[in-house]
Amino acid sequence: MLALGIDPGTAICGYGLVELKGSSLKAIDYGAIETSPKLDAARRLTVVHAGIDTLIKKYRPEVVGVEQLFFSKNVRTAMAVGQARGVILLAVAQNDVTLAEYTPLQVKQSVVGYGKASKEQVIYMTQRLLSLPQKPSPDDVADALAIAICTTHSSGQNLTAWGTKL
Repeated sequence: MLALGIDPGTAICGYGLVELKGSSLKAIDYGAIETSPKLDAARRLTVVHAGIDTLIKKYRPEVVGVEQLFFSKNVRTAMAVGQARGVILLAVAQNDVTLAEYTPLQVKQSVVGYGKASKEQVIYMTQRLLSLPQKPSPDDVADALAIAICTTHSSGQNLTAWGTKL
């Protein structure tokens, strides 16, 4: 199974492709789609959409895992992340790929075994589970890889196709 994990954002949108063969996990590709702060919101969202669309077309993942929006004290940040999620979900739907959505707690539980794990614990376990030579960076990339790991562990659960629970 090939899963694409995405940590939504308009400035930095992390992505990670993880392949599960038997019980072995392998990082296929990971990085970030970054946008310039000089661009207006619409252009930044266009860049994020195009980047995710390109990744889906290039790798043809079986499922795309995306972190659910959580409540934030900063309304402006929450709105921007929500907009990024929207264009990401659009790219997933346009490419007819199965969508899986996870809360940060679910991702931490899947990767570390503890839903209230620290960011450092998640990064450490992500690096170990994928046998990466160094810590994935920035944090958005580490989060995306963790989401991809969670997606491979949860195949068959939390999956939706065109808004219908499978």
